[in-house]
Amino acid sequence: MAKRSLQASVEGIRKAKLAFKRKGWTQEYLAATVGLETRQPIWKFFTGKPIDRQAFNEICVVLDLDPTEILQKSTDEELIPSEKPTDLTLDINSLVEKLRSIHYEKIQAQCGTLHILDIAQPVSLNELYVDVNILEEMNSKTWIDINDLQKCDRDKFDRFGLGKVRQNRVAGLEAVLQYSKLMVLGKPGSGKTTFLQSIAISCNQGFFQSDCLPIFINLKNLAEDTRESTQTSLVNYIYNYFFSFDVTEQQILTIFSQGKALILLDALDEVSETDSERIIKNIRQFIENFSKNKIIITCRIAAQYYRFKGFTEVEIADFTKLQIVTFAYKWFIAVAKKTPAKAQALAHKFMQKLELPENAQILELASTPILLNLTCLLFQFVEDFPSQRAELYKQGLDLLLVRWDEARGIKRDQIYRNLSLLQKIKLLSRVAAITFAQGDYFLPENKMRQLIVGYLSHLPQATTDADALELESAAVLKAIEAQHGLLIERARGIYSFSHLTFQEYFTAREIFANANTQTLQELVTHINEERWREIFLLSVGMLQPADDLLQLMKKQTDSLITGNERLQAFLNWIGEKSCAVNQSYHPASVRAFYFTIALPPDHPLARNQIFALSLDLRLAGNLSIDLALDLALTHALAVSLTMTADIFFQRLFTLSLALDLEHLLRNQPSLKTSLQDLKNQLPSQHQSRETLKVWWQTYGEAWIEKLRNLMIAERQIGHVWNFNQKDWQELQQYWYANELLLDCLNSAVNITPNVRKSIEKSLLLSGS
Repeated sequence: MAKRSLQASVEGIRKAKLAFKRKGWTQEYLAATVGLETRQPIWKFFTGKPIDRQAFNEICVVLDLDPTEILQKSTDEELIPSEKPTDLTLDINSLVEKLRSIHYEKIQAQCGTLHILDIAQPVSLNELYVDVNILEEMNSKTWIDINDLQKCDRDKFDRFGLGKVRQNRVAGLEAVLQYSKLMVLGKPGSGKTTFLQSIAISCNQGFFQSDCLPIFINLKNLAEDTRESTQTSLVNYIYNYFFSFDVTEQQILTIFSQGKALILLDALDEVSETDSERIIKNIRQFIENFSKNKIIITCRIAAQYYRFKGFTEVEIADFTKLQIVTFAYKWFIAVAKKTPAKAQALAHKFMQKLELPENAQILELASTPILLNLTCLLFQFVEDFPSQRAELYKQGLDLLLVRWDEARGIKRDQIYRNLSLLQKIKLLSRVAAITFAQGDYFLPENKMRQLIVGYLSHLPQATTDADALELESAAVLKAIEAQHGLLIERARGIYSFSHLTFQEYFTAREIFANANTQTLQELVTHINEERWREIFLLSVGMLQPADDLLQLMKKQTDSLITGNERLQAFLNWIGEKSCAVNQSYHPASVRAFYFTIALPPDHPLARNQIFALSLDLRLAGNLSIDLALDLALTHALAVSLTMTADIFFQRLFTLSLALDLEHLLRNQPSLKTSLQDLKNQLPSQHQSRETLKVWWQTYGEAWIEKLRNLMIAERQIGHVWNFNQKDWQELQQYWYANELLLDCLNSAVNITPNVRKSIEKSLLLSGS
């Protein structure tokens, strides 16, 4: 007869807790999913107590588990009876259970919620937390040749991963399981504290290290609370909390001596310089006296100077795209208070927008949790990102430079703190502008420090002692990395901005701060370089007004083809052809239309109608007869030009169909008759493959020439321009510069209407 109740084995409980952890549910949610009125059976299930057979099986199914693998076998099924626990084991286990029970509410209150900047109410950790990944080999500890880093294609720079600077990732919990002593390092806002809180909650709720007592300590609070009592040890500090719960010091020592504590020490970098030595000493003494315990310490990269013996150092990795969309989904539920269905739709739209090429800079920032939160906050209101991205970047920098520390009452080192906020921004702007102009995304430490020295030496009351300046530059570099994470050590001795987006923003800010004719003239010399695109867009958005820069851009764009007679002739033809078209369209959009259809069918620009559509959305609808006819004829010519004798049998029907233009030729009987004659010259589609092959080999080239001559005579399209490689390169640059100019016009906050109208009207128009 089958038993009416079942219970989980020790191994089964472990598997179930891991599955439950992956789901991210609460016990109440699991109970509701299974159809239970209370969560008591869920609690019994996870503690190995017997529950109703049906409930047991349903819990396993919901958690995607096989009940037979979770089930505790009955005593008579066991081949080897378990060893009877000793009195000592029973005593320590009961003591741990007692202290866990006493400490439960404290840990839940301490670690169960998140306080997010700009969000009025706290958010439950379980509702928002996304499992982090860990880099077991830290970037700053790896040896990489800087030349290998600089080899990446600068015009196709991998913004999301910053080139090839990547390490293998492992799940955060895996690293915690693998190492008993762990130093978790990370950039500001990378999620170190949240990760530590999640470990504390998992332990507290019995899903991880359920036989240990979780103890979470903010090291800044420890330093402040014990500042007047320099003899207070970490053990005494912990005991003082449990004292009010009728727990003896001996019981606490027993827990520690038996290795039954999970010690979580958060934010070593937030301890002030005056307290640092004392706190490190307390931690070191605790580690030496109670080495059996699992201990995890978090600290910002570059703020960690002391190395604790026996600790493995790992780094929290940036979010992947999957983690970004998971966080966004949770954020829209927990913070924006959307329904799960609406949150899922929003998260999908959020990721779709992020992955658009024009939002590559925002996607790059979103890989850091603190900036991802800001991005979600801005997105929720209009379900899009701000058109003026400079404002988003400015808010992100405000978080990293000021508010993140201010919100937690943290004061950093004296040397760097003596620089005002404006001086810090000017320093970063100077470094960004110089390195970006030189095409340097990565710099050796000595060169980075030289740039800092160059700025510091010009400050009021700056020292003239070269050695003192050198030392100060080293301190400032480390402070920028530790406090804001804006400059970071990508590999050993090699620095870069944490995000290419910030390097671009600071570069544009330097141009804005020093805007004059010479500065702007120097900027526009880069108008045909794709990597400068964001600099132009940001600069135009900052300048008030942007007239001078836009006019210089137009002048520089026109100069790209000055002196090239073939390209001038091409643009003259485009201008003449567009003048013959119904002028209800924007003239520049018509020029863009003919620019693209005049190119060979395999040319990348021949498939690019974005420029024309962005000028005049009417081109996205029904084209006028003139435009539709020219497009159709160009398509027919393209089909014939891509034909070969071997595929003529397969493509003959397509070619015939491309010439079927009666609906566009009602008012052009002559062209209609000529096209029909050309179509009649094609062989019958019912002939053999070999016969058709021979026909195309014999007559194909002449037939194409007839079609082309007809198009030129009747419609002035289909010309062979005979551009050489240099011409094609200049034409590509000219197109790109016009496209950038249009984007800048659309993103400019302040531009004189007459200037806007003049530039729009003359886009893609020969200046000769």
